[in-house]
Amino acid sequence: MNRTSILERESPWGLIPIADAHIHFFSHHFFEKLTDQKRGLTLETIASQTGWNLPASEPEKLAAVWAEELDRQSVAHAALISSVPGDEESVTAAARAHPERFLAFAMTNPRAWRPETFSEVRVACLFPAMHCYSVHDPSVRPVFEWAEQGSRAVFVHCGVLSVGVRDRLGLESRFDMRFSNPIDLHAIALRHPKVPIIVPHFGAGYFREALMLAELCPNVYLDTSSTNRWVRYQESNLDLRHVFRRALDVAGPRRLLFGTDSSFFPRGWNHQIFEDQAKALYELGIDEATARSIFGENLLRILGE
Repeated sequence: MNRTSILERESPWGLIPIADAHIHFFSHHFFEKLTDQKRGLTLETIASQTGWNLPASEPEKLAAVWAEELDRQSVAHAALISSVPGDEESVTAAARAHPERFLAFAMTNPRAWRPETFSEVRVACLFPAMHCYSVHDPSVRPVFEWAEQGSRAVFVHCGVLSVGVRDRLGLESRFDMRFSNPIDLHAIALRHPKVPIIVPHFGAGYFREALMLAELCPNVYLDTSSTNRWVRYQESNLDLRHVFRRALDVAGPRRLLFGTDSSFFPRGWNHQIFEDQAKALYELGIDEATARSIFGENLLRILGE
């Protein structure tokens, strides 16, 4: 990845480079798969019910839109997550078109794992509650073995899981939270100590368990993305500053990965997530070097960029 002319964004510490570890790449294929799940649902009705701009069929065109948006927001790099199994070609095409800007992350259901289609993917994304399997299932092991073969990582969504577009369209979300606990990752994290494991949203409600896992497994990283509304389920005095303080105390600054959970247009990059997290961290008194680690350097380092 070319770093010769990195964009920098204004922050409380001055200009710093940003690498967003969590952007959903809602491709044309993603929306087509949604239309298969409800009678009468079309691309046109999705657009009218959501108010979103639906992308062209070529993923390179959506990649160009994201590149322009990130230029406007002064964001240097971003992980693009394909958000339905079988859509890895969309994010790899985007990363191919903008290798200096994008990293390809792709959702997979390990029961239908096809490593040959992941040759250009940097991070495999697992959603156990969505696809109703345990990370102890033997089908999960080949995904970690794939990650071990190169500078790759595995992203595992834990905790509360909701997909806003499904709610808007009245699609059922038969997720099973029995498979959502970060503690389930303990054994496989120990078995693959060289594989970075990314747990998004600080565990999305399983904050204590995510911290326990990070304490025991130095290859576990916490992604800071989204609004983190899961704090509503915690003790009343837990706010974003407390979340960061406890995560820094347990995992340290080199294992936190900034993310926004941005996904659709016309909203584009959700800059308010950055502003809120930067404010919380600045109020905690972290220095510029630590801010640079969290807001970009850590993601690029663990993926060998």
